[in-house]
Amino acid sequence: MPPVFDASDFRARAQQHNPEHAFGAEPAHLGHGDHVLNPDLVSGLVDVKLREAAVLVPVTDTGPEAQVILTRRATAMRKHSGQVAFPGGAVDPEDDSVETAAMREAEEEIGLDRRFVEPVGRLPVYMTTTGFRITPVLAVVHPGFTLTANPDEVDAVFETPLSFLMTQANHRRESRVWEGIERHYYVMPYGEHYIWGVTAGIIRTMYERLYA
Repeated sequence: MPPVFDASDFRARAQQHNPEHAFGAEPAHLGHGDHVLNPDLVSGLVDVKLREAAVLVPVTDTGPEAQVILTRRATAMRKHSGQVAFPGGAVDPEDDSVETAAMREAEEEIGLDRRFVEPVGRLPVYMTTTGFRITPVLAVVHPGFTLTANPDEVDAVFETPLSFLMTQANHRRESRVWEGIERHYYVMPYGEHYIWGVTAGIIRTMYERLYA
């Protein structure tokens, strides 16, 4: 039987296969991040204090073909400009949870009203070489929402079929030389959008945890 890619199935997978990462639980597994494909980075991640961050992985409840909301960061941004990303950012002191932080950032970046957002779980923390310890918050977005990109942070908002992102054949491993060292990463080109780096790494983790 082929896999189902609607929001109900996504919710069930998030809750059934990740009980330790369900809403309100603290993620316990720290084995995901840029170092998975680049083992030489492990020592650097251990030796630095990473800043807590959260991203929202918004899956729309739009019938049999759920969509994942992604953004393209503004070209004027200081870090990761022009890259495809989930809405998200640093966890602020006033945020009482990573869910709150992720939903706040989604409101600020793409105008996604949190009243339409149902957090259903978390993925393992994803550590980056740029200094962040990211908790991906899995969420179902209910019908009726509207999106308005904040031009200071986002150049574009678009949707990608969950089925496309959760199909292993669409995950490619590539590499490039950065500061004299070859670095490996996942890419998932979709139309005009080049999904790679941290975002592709989080998507790959979601595939491995929920759909593999």
